[in-house]
Formats: sequence, structure tokens, C-alpha cells
Amino acid sequence: MTVTNSNQLAQRVNELRQRTLQAVEQVVVGMNHVTDQLLMALIAGGHVLLEGVPGTAKTTVCRTFSSVLGIHYERVQFTPDLLPSDVTGTQVLDRQTSNFVLRKGPVFCQLLLADELNRAPARTQSSLLEAMQERQVTIEGKTLPLPEPFMVLATQNPIEQEGVYRLPEAQLDRFLFRIHVGYPERNQEVDMLELHSRTIPKPEPVTNADEIVAIQRQLDTVYGSRELQEYIVDLVRQSRQHPDLVLGGSPRAAINLMKAGRSHALLSGRNYLTHEDIQAVCNPVLCHRLIMRPEAEMDGRTIESVVQQLIRTVPVLQERRR
Repeated sequence: MTVTNSNQLAQRVNELRQRTLQAVEQVVVGMNHVTDQLLMALIAGGHVLLEGVPGTAKTTVCRTFSSVLGIHYERVQFTPDLLPSDVTGTQVLDRQTSNFVLRKGPVFCQLLLADELNRAPARTQSSLLEAMQERQVTIEGKTLPLPEPFMVLATQNPIEQEGVYRLPEAQLDRFLFRIHVGYPERNQEVDMLELHSRTIPKPEPVTNADEIVAIQRQLDTVYGSRELQEYIVDLVRQSRQHPDLVLGGSPRAAINLMKAGRSHALLSGRNYLTHEDIQAVCNPVLCHRLIMRPEAEMDGRTIESVVQQLIRTVPVLQERRR
């Protein structure tokens, strides 16, 4: 795709959003808000952690999302006995040549679904860290690049506590978004039953990997003023001083707020960033990075309420538009 200016880019991304939502809706009912955020994260070059109880179509929406976008999809079911080499790959002996050859793992794809990531021990979870941060994998001392685009969608059940391993903060910080997948509304659940009463057609791709990569590389053309950059920094710095938090946002959180805000602007059909874009992505970007004090949790306060308080109290600096 060739885009001559940022206005055309914003229009193209907005059209892509509408077509993606319509295509996914043919297979998964009531998941537009999840699809929207998945597309936002993909354009921003980030990864997503999906939280929800079993049976809420997390795996289905991920598989459908990749099919609609025309990108290579792989799924790994994380279990306690899964080894890092089962994800990244390893050297195996070729008996015909008596030489070791590389057998690539499922991580060599464009969209990797790490299903029930918290069921694997830390050693296997950490096998994704290099891939998520550096877009590369090191196997037996040899570093190999991953395909473009590359995105990890990880799922976890927040209710079940037995037989699971808590994700370390270093890994949580690698996820651009954490998205909560809840139960559908009553009418949506009825529509779901109607949908599954007939053969569900496989949706046709609405784009391809080359176009997605082209959009990703032009994300920085979305204009954001100095005042908005200061606003992002003020939000993150204020979280570090909040009395209800043990841990506030990191500098990576500020970078991700900027990227996610620009992606939100593009999906909205604009080539410039506003404070509304930043506020719209605060919850999915910040909530999994902040740690509440135990006494604040006992008083009934939540991470979401703290983030909303930050949005209300941090002043919005006057923007200078181009």
C-alpha cells in the first residue's frame, strides 16, 4: 500500500476498521470492543493479554481475527510440561545427512495465540520475552528474525488459581493491552445461538500482511503536540505517586500510551492525536502495569478506579494543532 499523506492513511485505516469489525461479527457475536482493541494493538505493533473465564470465545475471536486480516496464525496450548523449545524450536538430528538442522517452533508466525499462558512455568513463559520485545528468537546461539507483522495474543483465566503460575511483572509489561473478555449481553447470547444453528462461513480476508506492515511503519506520522507528550508523562508520573499504588507506570508505559493513542486516532479516521485518544487507551495500557496496595484493595478500591482518578486529576495542557 502506498499512502501519499497522513490524511489518506487515517481514512484507509478507518475503512479497514469497519471491514474488520463486520467480518469478525459474522463469526463471533458481541466482540466488537475486543476486535477493535486487537486491531489497535496490531497497528501499534503491540501484544495483547486477554483475560476471561473459559467459554467466552477468546480463542475463536483470535483465530477469526487472523483469518480476516490474512496473516499466518499459530496456536500453542501452554501446559505445565511445555518446554521453551516447544515454542521457539530446536536443533534436531537429520539421520540422512547426520547433521543438525533447525526445526522452527510455532513462534515463527505472524499472530501467535499463547493459550492459557499462565499454566506454563516461568521458564517457558520467558521463552516469549525475546520474541515479544526484540521480534527475534535465539536458538542454540543463532539469532533468527520473526516474520512481519508479529503479534502475541495470550489468554489467561483470572479466576482459577490452582495449577497456574502468576505472570511476572517483566512479562506483563511487554503487553501493550490487557483486555477483559466478559459475558455477552442477553440479546447477544441469543444471536450467538442463532448463529451456531447454521453453518458459519469462513470470512474472506479484508487485507494482508504487507498492508498491515505499511500502516505500522507510518504510525509515527500521526501528529502529537509537545503538550500531549507532557500530558502522557504527567499521567504516568502521577501514578508513581498515587497513595493506593505500590508500583506506578514505567517509562515503557508512557511510550505505549503514545503508540496506542496514535493508533486510536487512526482508527477514528484522524491524522492527529488528542487527549481523548490518550484517555481512551489508559485502561487497557495501564491497568496491568500498576500494583495496588493490599490495604486499598481491602477497602474495595480497584485499579480501574485509580486510572479514572488519574484521568480526572491530571490537568490537560492546551494543545497546539498544526
